[in-house]
Amino acid sequence: MPKQVDHRERREAIARALWRVVAQRGVAHLTTRVVAQEAGISLGQLQHYFASRAAMLSFAMDFASEQTSLRVEQGLAGLGDRPHPRDVLRLTLSEMLPLHADARATSRMSAAYVLEALHDEAVHEQARRGLLQGRALVERLVRQAIADGHIAPDRDPATETNLLLALTGLTPLLELDVITPQDALTAIDLHLDRLFADIAPGEQPVRSGGFG
Repeated sequence: MPKQVDHRERREAIARALWRVVAQRGVAHLTTRVVAQEAGISLGQLQHYFASRAAMLSFAMDFASEQTSLRVEQGLAGLGDRPHPRDVLRLTLSEMLPLHADARATSRMSAAYVLEALHDEAVHEQARRGLLQGRALVERLVRQAIADGHIAPDRDPATETNLLLALTGLTPLLELDVITPQDALTAIDLHLDRLFADIAPGEQPVRSGGFG
């Protein structure tokens, strides 16, 4: 067991080093040698854990997704036992955007992974599965909110899910300082206000003044 724990920890450390390379130098510099240097290990040591660049990248992307999910779970714990679906969706969308250091790291990792997926069939399929799972989660939240009467019953769950996820397209505007984090949160809040416009007055959630 100790060896397995150490193996996982080393793989996670390498994944974080990969994130830093992507964030600081860009995808063009993403090689096993550069990641090994960033992680403070030899290339041979890195190859002991990852046989190829693709394997390293895939693990780093899976780990990024796990960290995003963990942040969402931690945020949900702070919303109480029965959080309003609007608050759950706000939290989920916010964690998909580069609004703080941890989210920026995973967001840039995701961008690098998509670029890789455009030219590698195996990576493409893994990335596609991950996106399908993430989209399915959001659609389940939307469908449940409709079933519970928080969203008007004539709303199409699939379309509303696509519109919600379209808000993650604010990422390049945030990364290139075209808009501020508060601008992004304002857009999210306005869209959610419109989506939940038909709920009973007494059910309006308490809006957070910010995120982070």
